[in-house]
Amino acid sequence: MRTFVWFITLVFFAIVCRVYALMPSSKQRRTRSTRRHRATCHLAVFLGSGGHTSEAFLLLSAIDFARYTPRSYVVSQGDTLSVQRALAFESSKYTSTPPEASGEAFTIIHIPRARRVHQSLIMTLPTAINSLASCIYHICLRPMITRKCFADVLLVNGPGTCVMLCAAAYISRVFFIPSPRLIYVESFARVSSLSLSGRLLRPFVDRFVVQWPEALKDGRHGDCPGWLV
Repeated sequence: MRTFVWFITLVFFAIVCRVYALMPSSKQRRTRSTRRHRATCHLAVFLGSGGHTSEAFLLLSAIDFARYTPRSYVVSQGDTLSVQRALAFESSKYTSTPPEASGEAFTIIHIPRARRVHQSLIMTLPTAINSLASCIYHICLRPMITRKCFADVLLVNGPGTCVMLCAAAYISRVFFIPSPRLIYVESFARVSSLSLSGRLLRPFVDRFVVQWPEALKDGRHGDCPGWLV
């Protein structure tokens, strides 16, 4: 029994050290990516419903479809409005008949919500675990089966489920599985303080962006290019 406890302790310590080593340092955030430049970039975006989805599409409104292809839209199960908006957004970018969501131009991925609206804290843990398991499948396991990386870049902007996506991306990194670069853009509504998702993910994402300078009043790392939406 004592040997088993020591083994678990060592494994836990090794994982903690690995995660700490993977966390982007301030110097790494200031330098340009060392990844080899490619003609195209597979972009994944989490659509968190409501205002978060609106802000996400405002962020995407000026992207070059020829550069950022294919595209993956990650939506919460049951969020039909975000699915409809993703299809409409793709259609608006084509002058001719747009392709279907078949994987050639874009895909829509459904994952369980980490927490439902008005859900009690006691019941949040099972749904969060279920959401994380789905994220691990899409980001860690499925790429190993298909031999295709989930995405080159993952863009998130605040909904709680995005924490599960980023956690799954870090699990990939811990086990040396190709993982997307993580970009977090804080919601326009967060003027002087960060959201809970922002506070949790700030030390781990590759780039942390806010839209109001007051949100960086603590002096810690982050970029404020101004209004993005």
